[in-house]
Amino acid sequence: MATREDDLRALMIAGLAGDAKAHGALLGALAPLARAFFRRRLEPADADDLVQEVLIAVHTRRATWNSARAFTPWFYAIARYRLIDHFRRRRQTVDIADLDHILAEEGFEDVVGARLDVARLLSSLPAKQAAAIRATRVEGLSIAEQAEAAKIGESDVKVSVHRGLKALAARLKGDG
Repeated sequence: MATREDDLRALMIAGLAGDAKAHGALLGALAPLARAFFRRRLEPADADDLVQEVLIAVHTRRATWNSARAFTPWFYAIARYRLIDHFRRRRQTVDIADLDHILAEEGFEDVVGARLDVARLLSSLPAKQAAAIRATRVEGLSIAEQAEAAKIGESDVKVSVHRGLKALAARLKGDG
């Protein structure tokens, strides 16, 4: 299931171009992200209703997305607006300070920004190095699990991670 910015963005672009299969895959990939967003903030029954509302909003408002910009912030903005609408419908009074806390709980905006940064950095590496770093450092797989998944040796994974991290460090220092 696609959850990386680049994957979601590609699915959105393909969906906008008329690829129904890509659009369905996009909505399928967004459902767990929306569910996690709402379940941290609401009761499960309310969260499930809002997941459906967000998916419908993504579908009906997809033409408003600017393809020159990142996709996930647009998606999470829709989720935030749906959450605010939910509070309004319920006529729940929420102190403005509490609303900021509810919306920013667990720093989801920071997480999205960090994911974008990581994806951008990894995209500058050779595919093998990027995959090894993503699997072992971002997704938390062991060296052995990544080696098995990529059908390569463990030492190859270790070398790819080492070289990739070294290249990233050089780029971040401005040497590369």
